[in-house]
Formats: sequence, C-alpha cells, structure tokens
Amino acid sequence: MQIFDSLDISASGLSAQRRKLTAISTNIANVDTTRTDEGGPYKRRRIVMLEGPQMAKFSSMLADQQSRLDLTDTNHLPEPQARPGQLVAGSGVLTQEVREEAVKPRLVYDPNHPDAREDGYVVYPDINVVTEMVDLIAASRAYEANVTAMSAAKDMTNKALNI
Repeated sequence: MQIFDSLDISASGLSAQRRKLTAISTNIANVDTTRTDEGGPYKRRRIVMLEGPQMAKFSSMLADQQSRLDLTDTNHLPEPQARPGQLVAGSGVLTQEVREEAVKPRLVYDPNHPDAREDGYVVYPDINVVTEMVDLIAASRAYEANVTAMSAAKDMTNKALNI
C-alpha cells in the first residue's frame, strides 16, 4: 500500500456519500411531486455502492517476487497473482445511481388537484420521509467517518515527514 492510497480510498468514500446525500435530498424534495418529464409521479432514487477496482502496480509485484526469491528456491515459486495493469482486489468505492420503480404508489383522494384521475385520486410517489431522514443521518455519519479517516491519514503523513 502506498502512502496516499488511504487518502484515495477516503476520497472515493466521500464522493460516494455525497452522491447518496444528494439522492436522499432529492427524494425528500420530491415527496409530493405528481408529474415528472417522464410522466407519472417522481420515482425514488437510491445509490448502490460497489467495491472499486485497483490496478496492480508493477513495483509492488517486483517487491513481492523479490521477497519470495529470498525465502525459497525459484522452482517453487507460484505464478504471480496479478499482472501489471490487471484489476486486483478493490480499493475505494464506485457508485451507481439506480432509479427504483415505485412498488405501490400512494393514492390520495383530492378531486380538485390538477393531476387527479377520473376517480378523484392523485398518484403520489411512495417515499417515506422518516426512512429518508434515517438514511440521511447514516450517510452524513459515514461522510464524517471518511473525513476523520482522511484527517488521520494526513496527520500520520505529516508526522512521518517530521521524523
């Protein structure tokens, strides 16, 4: 692991949590939106987070092979686990925005509403504000945790430079 890898991982976590916070705030803002450009009520958005890929570094593979050569006979060495430029175990977070289909829209009887159906019901998005607020708190705490991790990595780097 290089000295700045921890900063890169925290930065990707910050970016992912920022996207999640944006999606949640959009959901809360559109809780009463009955008409969108696509037609129908607003559909809840959620963010899916995936482990981000990391490229294998040639220098780290050389160091790994050199340490193996020092310990054993070269005929007993297994094949390297990764080649330069090949994706290896993840580092950081990738995000995808997923538009989730409303399973069952919320129907409210309001025949005077401009978007009311023939039976007088208005179709609202099925967004629970309490659930969104809980997700908002969790995402903001995760954001704070990434800021703390980034600050700790920065402090450790500064102390290492002072040695």
